[in-house]
Amino acid sequence: MEKDLKLFYSIGEVAEMFQLPESTIRFWENEFEILKPQRNKKGNRMFTKQDLENLKVINYMVKVRGYTLAGAKVKLKEERDLFRKKTEMESILLKLKQNLTIIREQL
Repeated sequence: MEKDLKLFYSIGEVAEMFQLPESTIRFWENEFEILKPQRNKKGNRMFTKQDLENLKVINYMVKVRGYTLAGAKVKLKEERDLFRKKTEMESILLKLKQNLTIIREQL
């Protein structure tokens, strides 16, 4: 329960959670642009819940699904682009709905 209240996790904690060497996490940080932990004044990496979610996806793709790092990067980029397009489409549809509501009210 205490872990749920934390805002930041050290690289040691993250390595333990994912059963990965710290060096792998540091390497993935350089390879994947979605994995960008903040740093404290000492320069230590401080991972947020979003970083953990991103690391979970990367770990699953590489360790479980067997993607190469290059393949995982491509897949993540495709999914990010798809999500962006979906979000843009939802925004357009919401504006259209608002305009149609205004037109209906004027009739």
